[in-house]
Amino acid sequence: MLSQPMLRLASAVSCRRTKPLLCIALLAYVASVWDNLVNMRPIQENGELRIESRLDKIIEPLREKIRDLEKSFTQKYSPVKFLSEKDCKRILVTGGMGFVGSYLMDKLMMDGHKVTMVDNFFMGRKRNMEHWVSHENFELINHDMLEQLSIEVDQIYHLASPASPPSYMYNPFKTLKTNTVGTLNMLGLAKRVGARLFLASTSEVCRDPEVHPQTEDYWGRVNPIGPCPRFAEMCYACMKQEGVAVRVARIFNTFGPRMHMNDGWVVSNFILQALQGEPLTVYRSGSQTRAFRYISDLVNRLVALTNSNVSSPVKLGNPEEHTILEFAQLIKNPVGSGSKIQFLSEKAKLMPGWEPMVLREEGLNKAIFYFRKELEYHANNQYIPKPKPARMKTERASHN
Repeated sequence: MLSQPMLRLASAVSCRRTKPLLCIALLAYVASVWDNLVNMRPIQENGELRIESRLDKIIEPLREKIRDLEKSFTQKYSPVKFLSEKDCKRILVTGGMGFVGSYLMDKLMMDGHKVTMVDNFFMGRKRNMEHWVSHENFELINHDMLEQLSIEVDQIYHLASPASPPSYMYNPFKTLKTNTVGTLNMLGLAKRVGARLFLASTSEVCRDPEVHPQTEDYWGRVNPIGPCPRFAEMCYACMKQEGVAVRVARIFNTFGPRMHMNDGWVVSNFILQALQGEPLTVYRSGSQTRAFRYISDLVNRLVALTNSNVSSPVKLGNPEEHTILEFAQLIKNPVGSGSKIQFLSEKAKLMPGWEPMVLREEGLNKAIFYFRKELEYHANNQYIPKPKPARMKTERASHN
């Protein structure tokens, strides 16, 4: 057995050896931890990159929506001409939401005038004018023409009336009342404020003409009980009796984008039928001629007529006439439609110095593009429009 001093010596030697070993072990542990930390940093960085990438994929659509909202709030208008205060006119347009009225609004706004539009939205569409909303020169009034309107203006363009056969035959009494009372109200306004009044009349007063093209002194074969109201006489009576400055235009067949697909006119019916692969319906032999004119040409002449010294009625059409059959073929070709032509048993001399600016094919291509987009829109909303004939209400039975 070891003696007590020897045990103490052995214990001391063991402690001395253990301390260095402990130090060495501690250093090894610290080195191991440090190495792990150094190796984990790239892994952590890669993980952070992956997280950032996933967040970007989630956030990017939200950023796009925010940009779209910013664009919608930041309205961009068409270029507007600057006019001095003495040249800038205050103009009232009735029926400005309609096909012709909306293009007239565009023309007057871009010319730099202050325009007030009045419409009751019976036939007009708000999207025809949404690109001018909030512009400082534009004002919209929701108003029925049967009620009087108090406003200070320099010119009045009166187009407030259903124009297409299905529209004005849907409620013929309302149409007659709007034309009669509405025109009287506008004549009264023009008299009170000393404004010049333009009346959009119809070429239907020259129904079934015997002269082609029709000169200004040709009055046509007027049907006194036909479905086409005539109120130019009222305007000229007011001009002779009250001294109101009046301009009247007989508007012939006009086409272009923003036409209502169910308006029942030749161009819209043919384009709609061709795009849908349906037969193009031609009444009678198709040899009857029509003068077709693009919308921008019409609007330019409306403004020129209103600002001119011509006070007699002016026919606004196209010197180049085509048969209905020719026009059906003209529409089939650019559409590329295989539609057949189905026959069913049914000209204007312009203001001197004027010729149409938009070629027939160019105007048709624009109108076809517009109707194709409209069909796509309605197809997405599960609605496919069909051309509608004018609706005739049956006569009520009399009671004895």
